[in-house]
Amino acid sequence: MKTTISVIKADVGSVAGHYKPHSEMLNYARKKLADAEGTGLIYSGYVTHCGDDIVLVMTHGRGENDPEVHLLAWTTFREITEKVAKKYKLYGAGQDLLSDAFSGNVRGLGPGVAELEFNERGSDPVIVFAADKTEPGAWNIPLYRIFASPDNTAGLVIDPKLHEGFRFDVLDLIESQSVLIKTPEEVYDLIALIGTPGRYAISKIFRASDNEPAAAASTSRLSLIAGRYVGKDDPVMIVRAQAGFPAVGEVISAFAVPPIVSGWMRGSHRGPLMPVSFRKGQNVVSFFDGPPRVTAMGWQISNGRLVGVDGIEPADLFEDPFWDHVRQKAAEIAVYLRSMGEFEPARLGHEEMEYTTLPLILEKLKPRFRPVKEGVREEKVAK
Repeated sequence: MKTTISVIKADVGSVAGHYKPHSEMLNYARKKLADAEGTGLIYSGYVTHCGDDIVLVMTHGRGENDPEVHLLAWTTFREITEKVAKKYKLYGAGQDLLSDAFSGNVRGLGPGVAELEFNERGSDPVIVFAADKTEPGAWNIPLYRIFASPDNTAGLVIDPKLHEGFRFDVLDLIESQSVLIKTPEEVYDLIALIGTPGRYAISKIFRASDNEPAAAASTSRLSLIAGRYVGKDDPVMIVRAQAGFPAVGEVISAFAVPPIVSGWMRGSHRGPLMPVSFRKGQNVVSFFDGPPRVTAMGWQISNGRLVGVDGIEPADLFEDPFWDHVRQKAAEIAVYLRSMGEFEPARLGHEEMEYTTLPLILEKLKPRFRPVKEGVREEKVAK
């Protein structure tokens, strides 16, 4: 059976700044997906949030980029904005909805999208990741560890089904073009690109032996769409696991050493990506509007539907007490970076700050700059 998983998320308003969406917003989205399931548009749907972003997880048989599935997500976010977020004057109401010009796809309109279509296996575990206060390039290190690093994924060495490696579809976020990189043969080329996560982001991964889809990540950059800072991208990601793919434990172990990612406070700072439990209510932000965090939802896919630990409720893969140690390490890194204040690398580099509010400050100083003639500075020092 061919099944599509569509994960579409957007920040359309939240309580107490960037804390979390209002419960009415989540309930409204749940009703919209339940109605869509009743009409047969989708097979199953799940609504959650990561930080201030609402995340819609939908399964269906309509393939990727289906206009009706995308319209369902778009109208859900639009109606939540108008009927709930604006009613309560929530912060950032409709923030990620950058255009009214829906033309069959939400890509390029603000919401983040990750989709994967595949033929169901005899058992098909799938993990959906959602992150807050960061950008699409935040997935680069975890995806490299999961699908290209034998130090993380033992199956790359000892499992014949993984031994031939994977193909990475890497997107140039600035030039809007992509390239396929094959590992392990071209692993150095892969790192050469994805080591610059502000420009290059992994969008899809395929198993090299048979081109079977393995992972998909959202790659929308809000600042590039809007031409100015309008909030962070807060990406989502889908990863298939087990039986010819990395094991679930190998997938989540890629987050055991928190990578430093961009997009913290005001979209202008770097911080550690902290793995958190959504069941324990850790999927909200606080310290300096962060630090950046990630949740992991585990499901089985059965006859096109999401099957969780209790009905559709997913496994909370970062709930294990082991991850308390990782969270503590992330907290220490976060405090250390904040001790640097507004100095790089705690603050983003100049090129990445172009789409924040800092240029407004620099523009004010422009008239006060004076040209320096060659040799003048050296003469003054000599005297």
